[in-house]
Amino acid sequence: MTDTHPARTDDNPPGTSADDKTLRILSTSDVVGLDISLAEVVEVVEQAYRTLADGKSANPRKLTVKPDDGRSVSYAMLGRDGVREAVAIKTSYKHGLDKGRDEQHYYTTLTLYDDVTGLPVAMMDCGRIGSLRTPAVSALLARELAVPGSSSALVIGTGTQGRLALPFLLTTLPDLDRLMVHGTHPDGLAAVRAQLDHHFPGREVEVVDDVRAAAAGADVVVAAAGQHTPAAVEAADLRPGALSILVGHGIAPSTLLRADRVIATSEAQMKVTGTDMADADGNFPPVDAEFPEVVAGRAEGRRSADERIFAYNSGLVVTDIALGHRFAQLAVEQGLGTRVPLWQ
Repeated sequence: MTDTHPARTDDNPPGTSADDKTLRILSTSDVVGLDISLAEVVEVVEQAYRTLADGKSANPRKLTVKPDDGRSVSYAMLGRDGVREAVAIKTSYKHGLDKGRDEQHYYTTLTLYDDVTGLPVAMMDCGRIGSLRTPAVSALLARELAVPGSSSALVIGTGTQGRLALPFLLTTLPDLDRLMVHGTHPDGLAAVRAQLDHHFPGREVEVVDDVRAAAAGADVVVAAAGQHTPAAVEAADLRPGALSILVGHGIAPSTLLRADRVIATSEAQMKVTGTDMADADGNFPPVDAEFPEVVAGRAEGRRSADERIFAYNSGLVVTDIALGHRFAQLAVEQGLGTRVPLWQ
């Protein structure tokens, strides 16, 4: 799709709209077509964390609604990026949680506004943003929290979040030499191999059936499986010094409850979206540090080589804003998107 509006001027920098009557819509195909390296994604996400830790950005607690029968879940997230001077609203709606993967529906959008000009930037499908942002955060968690000299990693799950987990881990931990994946879907396993070969040609991934035995040999465990996975790595399965990162499912509550140290991207969000990891009374152990503070050097990450660390990776909207804003800039530069006269 092409932009029929005039090319931008110095008063209309990349990523901003030309007026207050129209909104640039970026479809799934527009966003998927944008070229960005894994290293740049990590850099953008890290900057968003540092800006938040500096108090320049705002990331309020997400709102959640779901019916009693659990068939769907919806989130709304509002935030502001103080470096990009951008405000955004992200929405997420998933239906069919009581059904198989093929019967589920998932829609997520990000709407950006320029807080300098007061003009809308773009509304875009947020699927690719999440598929890049989440494994980038896991990779940053691994860089900051994995035991020094880590050489092995296990990814549990081959869905959207599992497929890029290993390439991102190699981006921040290039010395990893044993890569393992556990999954039950042949197409997903093939996709994991394809992504790894695309980003790191020649690297091999080992498909493991006994996930608990594999976890015993991993320095980093990323649990990114769907909620129906039978995988459930226990704390006793983890080696001393192991880092377990929870993105979706695949590790048992004991990995959190018996961890030597707990790090969360957001303690408040962990208590909202991680209820399946609470103890029998619905309680969580205290979080030792929030990850933005660790990235900024204001809080301790790992303290010793032997401590087992549990890290909770929940999406912060400031990272979506940062990455979405970068995508909007690239889209404007390439003339992508459709301008809709929404407010006329």
